[in-house]
Amino acid sequence: MSWIVGAASTPYGALRNSDTLGLMSQAAAAALADAQLERGDIDGLLCGYSTTLPHLMLATVFAEHFGLAPSYAHALQAGGATGLAMLMLAHQLVDSGQARHVLVVAAENRLSGQSRDSAIQTLSQVGHPVYELPFGPTIPAYYGLVASRYMHSYGATEEDYAELAVLMRRHAARHAGAQFRDPISIGDVMASRPISTPLKLLDCCPVSDGGSAFIVGKSPTTAQRVKVRGCGQAHTHQHVSVAPDLTRFGAAQALARAEAASGMSARDAVYAGIYDSFTITLAILLEELGLAPRGEAGTLAREGHFDLDGPLPLNTHGGLLSYGHCGAGGALAHLVEAHLQMTGRAGDRQVPDASIALLHGDGGVLSSHVSAFLERA
Repeated sequence: MSWIVGAASTPYGALRNSDTLGLMSQAAAAALADAQLERGDIDGLLCGYSTTLPHLMLATVFAEHFGLAPSYAHALQAGGATGLAMLMLAHQLVDSGQARHVLVVAAENRLSGQSRDSAIQTLSQVGHPVYELPFGPTIPAYYGLVASRYMHSYGATEEDYAELAVLMRRHAARHAGAQFRDPISIGDVMASRPISTPLKLLDCCPVSDGGSAFIVGKSPTTAQRVKVRGCGQAHTHQHVSVAPDLTRFGAAQALARAEAASGMSARDAVYAGIYDSFTITLAILLEELGLAPRGEAGTLAREGHFDLDGPLPLNTHGGLLSYGHCGAGGALAHLVEAHLQMTGRAGDRQVPDASIALLHGDGGVLSSHVSAFLERA
């Protein structure tokens, strides 16, 4: 058994004069304060990778910088699935008795700390060096390919995807830390410039500076009682050119393993934090997790199903699409928001009930998947 005893995020966006270690420190210090713990209470440390500080030993670099002396520490990298992969490992470390308080942190100054060309070159690593990269695809190109195939198979439209972008912006408008808070309409999404057909600018998450952190402990340290019930992973491929299917990925497998580990079902969830690097990412994951019928995630969004007062509130901080995406720390903000909702501290974003949350992260081009169930005790 383990508990999330504290969690915090920095604002996301253009945070000038900030670097990876500074942002990690800011998020970690806030998470410690939220858990009412001191640095000396931390005996486990997990760090997400940073493209602006690609150090071979980032965890010990941060431990030294932040003043920690953990008995267990290392960094992980699983693309956008990194945050929940670290949650799963922290849960296992605490549950097995290897550590009592594990600090999980990820941050980077991805927007202000590197050039556009450098970012593209780094992210191109998801592509196959022989069969894909020579043709010049980018991350949006891969997802545009997936979106086109998915539309063909299940009848979803560009307007359906746009509904998800509008929903995320509507939620972000209530969060002071979100990178983009101005309202957008379906027309705005459809009129935004093409990035990789059928994806347009507002179908894509922004690049951000920022960071998030949380602490997994053996027992609650405050009145905030959020239990990690169970997690599961699935890794079906790395390269799109050898993916077994461009319409079905590993999310359902990860969910099944999380359900088995937790004794819970996706049908139990009353709050969802689902990875949303692109609108197509969010649509596919919602549908593969059984939270929407195939091809109908946009329809449910249009009908208010994922609103604050809907049957399944979703990414109420605005998600990657509007709160922002700073690499490994991007999806951690989904967990921080879930923790706020589950402990009744989300302010005017607070949903009526967030007793059971389903979180899901995706890395690569729908390559690596981690699902997790949290429960308010």
